[in-house]
Amino acid sequence: MSLRLKLLLVALSTLTLPWAGWQFVRQTEAVLRQGQEQTLLASASTLARALDVLGIEPPQPDAALYVHERSTVLRIDGYADDWQPFRAYAQTFAADGDSAKLEVMLAEDAQWLYLFAQVRDATRQRVDARDPAIARSDYLDLVLSRGDQSRRYRIASAAPGSFDAPAIDGIGPFPDRLTGEWQEDGSSYSIELRMRRDEVPDHLRFDVHDSAVPDPVPGQALALLGYNETTAHMLARLAPEHVRVRMVSADGWLVAAGGSLDAVAPSSAQQGWLAGLIYRNLLAPESTDATARRPNVDAFGTIDPRLQGEDLWQALSGAPATGWRSSDDGGVLLVAAVPLRSRDALLGALVLEQANPALPMLANRALSSLLGASLLALLVTAALLLLFGGLLSWRIRRLRNATERATRAGGRLSGPLPLADANDELGDLARSFGRLFDEVEAYTEYLRTLASKLSHELNTPLAIVKSSLDNLDHQGLPADSQSYLDRARDGAGRLGAIVRAMSESSRVERAIASADAEDFDLRALVAGCAEGYRALAGTRDLRVSLPDSPLPFHGAPDLLAQALDKLFDNARSFSAEDGWIAIGLRAEHGGVLVTMANSGPALPRQLQDRLFDSLVSLRERSSRTAGETPHLGLGLHVVRLVAELHRGRASAANLADGSGVEFSLRLAGMPRRRLSESDST
Repeated sequence: MSLRLKLLLVALSTLTLPWAGWQFVRQTEAVLRQGQEQTLLASASTLARALDVLGIEPPQPDAALYVHERSTVLRIDGYADDWQPFRAYAQTFAADGDSAKLEVMLAEDAQWLYLFAQVRDATRQRVDARDPAIARSDYLDLVLSRGDQSRRYRIASAAPGSFDAPAIDGIGPFPDRLTGEWQEDGSSYSIELRMRRDEVPDHLRFDVHDSAVPDPVPGQALALLGYNETTAHMLARLAPEHVRVRMVSADGWLVAAGGSLDAVAPSSAQQGWLAGLIYRNLLAPESTDATARRPNVDAFGTIDPRLQGEDLWQALSGAPATGWRSSDDGGVLLVAAVPLRSRDALLGALVLEQANPALPMLANRALSSLLGASLLALLVTAALLLLFGGLLSWRIRRLRNATERATRAGGRLSGPLPLADANDELGDLARSFGRLFDEVEAYTEYLRTLASKLSHELNTPLAIVKSSLDNLDHQGLPADSQSYLDRARDGAGRLGAIVRAMSESSRVERAIASADAEDFDLRALVAGCAEGYRALAGTRDLRVSLPDSPLPFHGAPDLLAQALDKLFDNARSFSAEDGWIAIGLRAEHGGVLVTMANSGPALPRQLQDRLFDSLVSLRERSSRTAGETPHLGLGLHVVRLVAELHRGRASAANLADGSGVEFSLRLAGMPRRRLSESDST
């Protein structure tokens, strides 16, 4: 992984900043919500006490039948088509072991009270109310009560259509009979009737008689509960600004409502669906629960006569509660519910709703500003880190390239190391490399001049040894001592050859350094050398690969021929008599490539990079004969010097198939001197 990529990964750690800011915005928004909840709960408690002081009676805790308000006249036909707006709020009661035996709906307008009842009964025992067999048939007893007076009516019909229900007992300000419509299907029968407003009772009771059930259980008297305009007018006067107040019964039925949610809200164009989505999912996900999306719960809609929600039922259980709802305009609605008590009895709850259209907008605006600033900081940080990483990588590459050039040059620096004047850690590293290369260069220079020094120092003792051996030869030694004298002469001769080779190497290095360049045909030079090698190759297969056209080159032909001689001598030494030697030449981009390959053993991996150094040789001592000139590892060193003189490099590598070794010279040619320089020299 590159340094710039690592720094980019480090820059990504700045993403913790927007995360921390997001958490801060959420905590701030939660604190704001808690403050608003406490404020609205305090207002609800104060308003509940004010209602008690003003003598406004809350709804009674008795089980009730809710009377819906109706602005149009209902058609009495026994069918539920006109009752569809109230169908979702129909009240069901148990009878004869059936939990939904009876379903009842009540509605009123300015003149009438309407009743619709549906009894689930699949049996067929139908007679008129005045038939003597009524006791063994299916019918419904309706009991009307007001105060301590009550009257019972028996509703039955032998066939679908109109019915006449007589009063069978009781007294009170009620009619002598009730009329309405009876309809039935295969599973139930329906009853629809109406009464004048002056005949409306305050309690109703339904006794369902099923011919299939011998002992029916009497029903419960249920109070009539409806919307109270007087209480609603008082709530409207007491409601705080921009707050809607609801009074509900113990069963959750709406009794009165006042106030309005007329707070200035941002329009959908200002807020946007994306902002609402961000607010609901990132800032306040708890305010958009599944129950808050149902039509009869969302914002406690004005057409909903029965309110629902966890906060309301908690208040109806005796504990104050708060909750949040999503409104249609993109804002949120705060709901606070407190119980209404009379001594120890729980009568209902008071619900306050406050619109907060600006809360999501402010939270989204804070989050957007935070995200924008964090994104800008992230981009700036990433750009600075990438710039720093690029600069750091460039400085490291400069130092690496300089050290590689010095390594290829035998530890010699062509100039001062880059970054050596820097005051940071890379400067310390560059100065350490500089001291190391100074030591390497001094040691290399010592090794480079070691041959000439040794040859100079060994000439005098070698001459003494030779003269002493000559004197011993003239002394007339015994015959058995002659072999020792010959061996001493041979050793002195080999030592002399070593001294001459070292002297020659020193002269060759000086000659290479002072060689002059000229233009010549390199193809002709290599071809001529190859023809001369055929006689020396013996039984070896000599393969030559040259370009078809002449190859102009600027360099020292004598030195290149000498380098080829060294390479051929090395190839012949390591290839068997039945082996092969391949010489190649081809043009490359920016120079030429000369190759010398031979069959034989592979190069050791640890010596491939040191093969062209001075005094390094791979030839085994056991391969040397008594008259063979010793190899000091100077030949390939001369090849490297010739290659460097021609602005190239020498390399060696094993062949891919493992059959031998290939030596390569990549040459760019010697630099051309200016005319003024040649004249001055």
